[in-house]
Amino acid sequence: MHYPWWYVPYLTSPMLIAAVSVLHVLVSHYAVGGGLFLAFETAYAYKRNDRDYLAYLKRHAKFFVLLTVVLGAITGVGIWWTIGLASPLATEVLIQTFVFGWATEWVFFVIELTAAFIFLYYWGRLPPQIHVRIGWLYAASAWISLVLITGITAFMLNPGKWLDQPDFWTGFLNPQFLPQTIARTGGALLLSSLYVYLHAAIVIKDQRLQRQIEQRSTRPALLGAVMIALGGLAWYFFLPESAIRALSAAAALNVLMGLLFAATIVVFAALFFGPYLNPGWLHSPGFAGCLLAFGFIAFSTGEFIREAVRKPYIVYNVVFGNGIFPEETSRLRREGYLQGGTWTAQYVRAKYPQVVVDGRIDDDRLRALDRNAQVDLGAVIFQYHCNDCHAPAVGYSAVGPLIQGWSSQMLADLVDELHVKRFTMPPFCGTEAERDLLVAYLQTIAPPPPHGMRLNGSSTR
Repeated sequence: MHYPWWYVPYLTSPMLIAAVSVLHVLVSHYAVGGGLFLAFETAYAYKRNDRDYLAYLKRHAKFFVLLTVVLGAITGVGIWWTIGLASPLATEVLIQTFVFGWATEWVFFVIELTAAFIFLYYWGRLPPQIHVRIGWLYAASAWISLVLITGITAFMLNPGKWLDQPDFWTGFLNPQFLPQTIARTGGALLLSSLYVYLHAAIVIKDQRLQRQIEQRSTRPALLGAVMIALGGLAWYFFLPESAIRALSAAAALNVLMGLLFAATIVVFAALFFGPYLNPGWLHSPGFAGCLLAFGFIAFSTGEFIREAVRKPYIVYNVVFGNGIFPEETSRLRREGYLQGGTWTAQYVRAKYPQVVVDGRIDDDRLRALDRNAQVDLGAVIFQYHCNDCHAPAVGYSAVGPLIQGWSSQMLADLVDELHVKRFTMPPFCGTEAERDLLVAYLQTIAPPPPHGMRLNGSSTR
């Protein structure tokens, strides 16, 4: 409400963030794990003077740089663009709290990009020792970037003692920091091996070299799967109580949790009984592609669950998902939601000047508006107060189908105690008159009963 609203029809802006973020995560973790793979394996190949392996690693480095530096950088900027528009208040809090961390991450990101290009384009022109050091410089910079970003994003789920001691290190070293760092490092190791498997299965015809890559990559992949499991368990252990309850209360999230565990078990079992015990399975691009697909499913599902349990807050106990500070709630309920927002207040003054008395929006005059005007202002309230999680009639988590058949009194009762009846929702932050405006709008988006359905012995025909 403190910023103009970015309306994304059907999908809603948070789901657009999720789409961009998941794509970025699948690439950025490969950027970390793949950097470790290239640094370690290039040193190994130089030490053994394995020209065939060096030739493959150079070929893989081209694929790696193209995917991670180009697509990874574009989607990384895309995340900033989408969160800045969709959740500007939360983004403002993160920047103000962690400005030192963001600046440090950008420094390492520049080092990372520079090292990646030197590593690839000076291949064969640098002494082996210098070349390997550049590879390790890239790998270290990429992993430090992961650690820095993890500390900040983990803060959003559980800030820990930051509310009592609001400084950088208290926020950064939050209860979720270590579990998520372990899980994400494991994810980087696992995903990088799966990318390597698929790339090698497509471009390498030499079976000896294929088996060598299998043997060299499978153990880091298995280690990564174990780290994901350990980090995931610790992640659950350090969840806030509201997040645990949100997880247990949502049937869809329980299904996704089952999918996450199933996909992870499939990947681990396929790696252990395949490349680890029976080298040669990865000769088939189809098998390698299926492994990568299961890895994508597990990782994407985990990211979705991590975001979905962070309700009703977008930064736990700091910012509600709809861009309101919790401490503002009582004031807005007293003075008015439309009055309290810079952009909502400007809209009302411009379109309905008759409801403004001495510079303030008057509740009695809101009630005196005609039905169309009430519905219009109810739509404004819905857009700013509810649209961050809900589409209106059609789309992601649309409200219309959820309130089908509800009377105006039922809707009013729900809005009055929104946070009580649905603890994953923030409290309604408006006056009684504004509640009625919202109810008037909600009634227009609730669909009628299905055609021909019998209700109380009568048909809707």
